Amino acid sequence: MIKASVFLTMLAAAGFAIATTSARAEVRVLFQEGAPKDRFEIRNTGGCPLGPMTLTLDLTASAGGLIFDTAAEGPGVQVYQPLEVVQGAALLRVLPTVQDGGRSIALILRDLLPREGVAFTIDVDDTLTRSPLGQTQVAGSEIKGAAVAIAFDGAALPPIQAQFDRNAVAVLPVSNCIS
Repeated sequence: MIKASVFLTMLAAAGFAIATTSARAEVRVLFQEGAPKDRFEIRNTGGCPLGPMTLTLDLTASAGGLIFDTAAEGPGVQVYQPLEVVQGAALLRVLPTVQDGGRSIALILRDLLPREGVAFTIDVDDTLTRSPLGQTQVAGSEIKGAAVAIAFDGAALPPIQAQFDRNAVAVLPVSNCIS
């Protein structure tokens, strides 16, 4: 049988260990093919705020050679759609600009609280035409390899990076929780 003083010491130690464990979060980025607009959703699925950051989407290494088609003339195919923030616009410090035919977008966020997110629509086209869907529709396997990176403002941490999988999801484990 454990003495009460030993039990209380063990309980206090366990509480201290839990309190000193660094909080973790997760940022999930989801790509959804749509016609005529494709959609990206960025969400903090963790339980803590993350603070100011820049999240960059880079399509350069995507399996389909993807580009953003934001203007009528240019390398895109048929329908074009400029970037339109449809959720969480107040979380952005500035509205990002996207070059027609460009391959990256930088979202400068004020903060990302638990379960909070930003979503935007834009047209994404395939430049390698390997898909049976053609160049105007993008399958999850075509965005595979595209990168997502998060750099935290003022943090001495290296950027966190992940790639989209064949299901069009990128998951970034984050330990930069702020209280």
